[in-house]
Amino acid sequence: MPDGRWRRLLIALALAPALAVGSVSASQQLRAEGSMELAFSPWDNPEALLLKVVRDARHSVLVQAYAFTSKRIADALVAAHRRGVRVEVLADAKMNHRERGNAVPRLLAAGIPVAFETRYQAAHNKIVIADAEGPGCTVVTGSYNFTWSANNRNAENLLVLRSNCALARSYRDNWRRHRAEASPVKKLPWRLQ
Repeated sequence: MPDGRWRRLLIALALAPALAVGSVSASQQLRAEGSMELAFSPWDNPEALLLKVVRDARHSVLVQAYAFTSKRIADALVAAHRRGVRVEVLADAKMNHRERGNAVPRLLAAGIPVAFETRYQAAHNKIVIADAEGPGCTVVTGSYNFTWSANNRNAENLLVLRSNCALARSYRDNWRRHRAEASPVKKLPWRLQ
């Protein structure tokens, strides 16, 4: 075969596994706008920054958590819920199914909807989306788990992206996709039904 045909054949063979599974979707490209704030633990107290985002929320706070043991963050979400902010939480089922040492019971006791993600080996997102519909749209992401250790013992990062509503809506839409597959939680300990 001439060189061009070999090259096309090799490319086709290389792409065959991806094509067999289905089409590969492209990433989203959004315009950079708004402001960013960054905190590193244990030096910068990311928890204080996260608590400020929750306190500043006016309409909605959507959470995706891998590990959620921080009573301070749970209490801030409860306070937001009590002042009329719609608060909903998704959490990794394996990391949060036990009652002991977990902040989820505080959320449930306050009437905050909680659902556990079970589809994945680890639902490893650590995200807070505040007021995605605007104004004040904010996305919090990074390696920071919602735990005391993440703030005091671990090397973590927390990135707050403000006033980029297209970004916040993309995160919100992804949150909704995950919520559609998650299992509602009413009490702990929890087992998949």
